[in-house]
Amino acid sequence: MKKYLVIGNPISHSLSPKLHNYWLKQNNIDAIYDKIKLEEDEIKEIIQDIKNQKIAGCNITVPFKKKIIPFLDTLSFEADKTQSVNTIIFEKGNLIGHNTDIVGFDKAIKALNFNMKDKKILILGSGGVVPSIIFALKEMDVLEISISNRTKQKAENLKILFKNLKIVEWGNLSEFDIVINATSLGLNNEKINLNFSNAGKNKLFYDVIYNPTETNFLKEGKELGNKTENGEKMFVYQASEAFKLWHGIEPEVNSETLNILKND
Repeated sequence: MKKYLVIGNPISHSLSPKLHNYWLKQNNIDAIYDKIKLEEDEIKEIIQDIKNQKIAGCNITVPFKKKIIPFLDTLSFEADKTQSVNTIIFEKGNLIGHNTDIVGFDKAIKALNFNMKDKKILILGSGGVVPSIIFALKEMDVLEISISNRTKQKAENLKILFKNLKIVEWGNLSEFDIVINATSLGLNNEKINLNFSNAGKNKLFYDVIYNPTETNFLKEGKELGNKTENGEKMFVYQASEAFKLWHGIEPEVNSETLNILKND
C-alpha cells in the first residue's frame, strides 16, 4: 500500500487526509494519506523516505513551502516563479516540486463569478501561499496588488519575485476592492485587529483559512455588508491538482466533496 503525507507545523487543523482518503477510496486506489507535524530539522528524513519510496508523495504546508526547495532536484515552472512548493512527486529518480496552490486559487475565484479585472487587491500577510496568490492575480489582470505584513521586510522581500507590488504599513489600510487574509490569524479564533469600518460595502473579504469555516475576519466583513468567502474551495482544488499529479486521475469536485469537509 502506497503512503502519502502532508507535512507542516501546525498541522492538526489540516483536512487533507479526509479529502485525499475519500478520493483514494472513490477511485479504488490502494493507498493511504496521513498528516505529520514536522520540525525543520526533520525535513531531510522525510525527503529520504520519498527517495526510498517509503512515502510515494508529499504535500507541504506552512512553514515549509520555501524551506523544502533546497532538498529537491527540480521545480515546475510555477514553483520556480513563486519559490513555493506544496506538492512533491518522485519521477525517474528525481524529486520534483510543484505548486498547485495557483490553480487552486484561480479555480476558487472563478467559481465565485467575481470579476477581478482592474480590481485593487489588498493581501494581509506575506508568507506561505502569498506568492501563489500574487502569481494567480497577475494572470487575472487586476489593477493593483498591495501587501501588508506585520514584519514589513518580509513583504518587501516579495518584490524580488514580483514587480509593481505596493507595500503598505501594517494597520494602514489601502483602498481595496478585495482584501485577502493570508495570515494564520483566525486558525485559533484570533482577531486581526485592523479597522475595516471605512472600507465600504460590496467588497470581497477572502480568507485562505478553511478550518474554521468562518473566521472573525470573515464575520466582520459580513457585518459590514461585504461578500465573504473562505479558503475551502481553494483547498479542495489545490488538493485535486495534487491528486492528479500523483495518480493521473482528476477527482470529482462537487457538493458531496465539499460536504465531507463539513462538521469535522
